[in-house]
Amino acid sequence: MRRWRTLPLLLVGALAPTFSFASLSFENTAIVRSIELGGSLVHVSTTYAVKALQPGQTTYQIVLSNSERAATSWFDVKVKGQTVPLEVAELGEDEFSTGHLLSVSLPKELAVNGTLNLVLETVQTHATYPYPTRAAQKDPQLLKYETDLFITSPYDTLVQRTKIRSSSPNIISYTTPHDVDSFVKDGSVTKSGATVTYGPYYNIQMDADFFSKYQQPISAHYNFDHPVLQVKTLRRTAEISHWGTNLNIEDNIHLHNAGPALKGHFSRLEHQSQSYFRKFSPHILSGLTLHLPPGVTNAYYYDLNGNVSTSHLRKTPSVAKGSKASQYSVLELKPRYPVLGGWNYSYTVGFDTPLEDSVSYDARSGTYIVGIPVMTLIPGAVVDDAEVKIILPEGAINVQYISPFSELSSSMLTHTTYLDTTGRPAVIFAYKDLTDKHTGMIYVSYQVPFSAHLKKPVSVGVAFFSLFALAFIARRIDLRLHKK
Repeated sequence: MRRWRTLPLLLVGALAPTFSFASLSFENTAIVRSIELGGSLVHVSTTYAVKALQPGQTTYQIVLSNSERAATSWFDVKVKGQTVPLEVAELGEDEFSTGHLLSVSLPKELAVNGTLNLVLETVQTHATYPYPTRAAQKDPQLLKYETDLFITSPYDTLVQRTKIRSSSPNIISYTTPHDVDSFVKDGSVTKSGATVTYGPYYNIQMDADFFSKYQQPISAHYNFDHPVLQVKTLRRTAEISHWGTNLNIEDNIHLHNAGPALKGHFSRLEHQSQSYFRKFSPHILSGLTLHLPPGVTNAYYYDLNGNVSTSHLRKTPSVAKGSKASQYSVLELKPRYPVLGGWNYSYTVGFDTPLEDSVSYDARSGTYIVGIPVMTLIPGAVVDDAEVKIILPEGAINVQYISPFSELSSSMLTHTTYLDTTGRPAVIFAYKDLTDKHTGMIYVSYQVPFSAHLKKPVSVGVAFFSLFALAFIARRIDLRLHKK
């Protein structure tokens, strides 16, 4: 994700008068928006075919509606067919207060009639909701998604369309727009299989009059065959041990099933019957499959009641650094009880990996560089609140760190555990609304002086020597009142 850079309010105020002239700079020859419906996550891809109307154009403005901006937790803008993201700055609300302006720096200056295809990828969280809100154990899971009919842009648009795709062709209902006959040549909305297409709509001019007359909400009511998962809190602790030559990662997770709440009572007999025929209700979570790093050892899984034995780990050996091989270990988890809609489940997962798989060492500067994954992806889940704590070896100095995307906050503190003398430096990162696009690595660099390596054995040696000396002295102290 590109970092969203917010301009100072004074600068935004200075730029506000220029927003009305933005439509003179470009023209959208076509806009196509594709919405992939899901559970907790909705993926949206919008392609802008743009043409410059004035010479020397270097920036293009994109508008996210207020509802889109509130739901968007990740976005990226690229030139179609390329992999390098473009630099994006957030400018604030547009002149009509209908959305938020994003300024995209173009890879090259466009002359008059110069064209370019830009692709905006976004991931929306909490954009769907169960409808109805309650469902019996055997009922299907129905969700609803809402958005705006017209794609907002500060430029005139020759043609635009929106495609809403569901994973199942079982779309219960969808909105038919009204008062749009002047913008269509055929039908205003069509359905084919699992896709509902709005448009094409022609000659769209975005102004206050257009918004008040024609902009309208649309919705899709659809069947979703997977649990709607929401991680309320994630607390990840990564502890680096040079003496143990391993990296320990532990996740404390509070999981919530955000699907329709259970209507009536839970039937264990009915659930066992579904388990036998392997036909679980879509709103019941019966298990999770997690991808762990290769070379994991000592994996463990427990909840509030203790160890959970219904798990299975398929290990893969460590891969050489720089290898392009995509290998991972697979951990299959089965909760202690089926997690139905509206239910919660708190559990802890931990594992060790060889330190050499995660840490690099620069002998010339004496610097260690460690890469820690932000999280272990739970497929289809959104993480509302995440905290990543990286505990470095005792005595580490010159600590520097970088996050793969913007964090809410970062701080350093001292973590003290057994056999420590002065404690270990720890770096803490706080995040919000993490998705499947937030699986990057946090990199931390540090140095450990030779004297710091000796702290632990020296402290252990001193402790044992003191214990033996105390015992030696105690045996020679005579506490008797009368000697024989």
